[in-house]
Amino acid sequence: MPYITTTDGTEIYYTEQGSGQPVLLSHGWPLSSDAWQKELKVLADAGYRAIAHDRRGHGRSSKTYTGNDMDTYAQDLAELVEALDLHDLVVIGHSTGGGEVVRYAAQHGEGRVVKVITAGAVPPLMVKTDDNPEGTPIEVFDGIRAGVLEDASQFYQDLSEAFFGANRDGSSVSQGAKDDFWRQGMLVNLAAAYDCVKAFSETDFTEDLKALDVPIFIAHGDDDQIVPIAAAAEKTIKLVKDGTLKVYAGAPHGIYGAYQTELDQDILEFIKK
Repeated sequence: MPYITTTDGTEIYYTEQGSGQPVLLSHGWPLSSDAWQKELKVLADAGYRAIAHDRRGHGRSSKTYTGNDMDTYAQDLAELVEALDLHDLVVIGHSTGGGEVVRYAAQHGEGRVVKVITAGAVPPLMVKTDDNPEGTPIEVFDGIRAGVLEDASQFYQDLSEAFFGANRDGSSVSQGAKDDFWRQGMLVNLAAAYDCVKAFSETDFTEDLKALDVPIFIAHGDDDQIVPIAAAAEKTIKLVKDGTLKVYAGAPHGIYGAYQTELDQDILEFIKK
């Protein structure tokens, strides 16, 4: 299996399909590159070199105790891009991965990144503060940490309901999709899963968004129960220089079903134009 080894000795797993202009995909918590299986094929079929990695601590990458923070995630991404010598690069991030690609593009991507795409992404800041009253109270994230510590397996099963909007009337999400969320979550080592909660909830991406000098497409479901749109996409679009916001009516946090089909088409169109 393909790996790179970072400067701190962490092994980062990646997978790639197709050839052409590179598109690099970054997954959400607590998932892995497997979350992008459909997009890898869609992009490769459309003539792109589609690449996805497992964040440190997640999936098949090293089960890290240290470095589970957004600066290190972005540095890991930079080292992967350099190892593969990627140019004219499009980066795509979902949820936590949206924060990762925004920080990478703003702080490391000059001369390499040409477009950014986020979906259900955590920027600019998830946690509620005096300056971010629309954010989610810290007690919610404390509850996530407690759930992961107490019984990660059951916690991921329970979380999959809100993740895919399975708790909404009329939801068509399959048991298989929820099971796969649990399967990917169980590959994260506990320290990495625990620390990543702080990384995705308390990292402030405001200055990264302001620094972006390439076009960004911001996708977000208006029924996202994990990363509510009011503190995320609706604020992000006001901070970037060249942004396009699309709100997907009724869409949850998880990329699935009709939402996935529409988003994938929008991704292809944004890359192409």
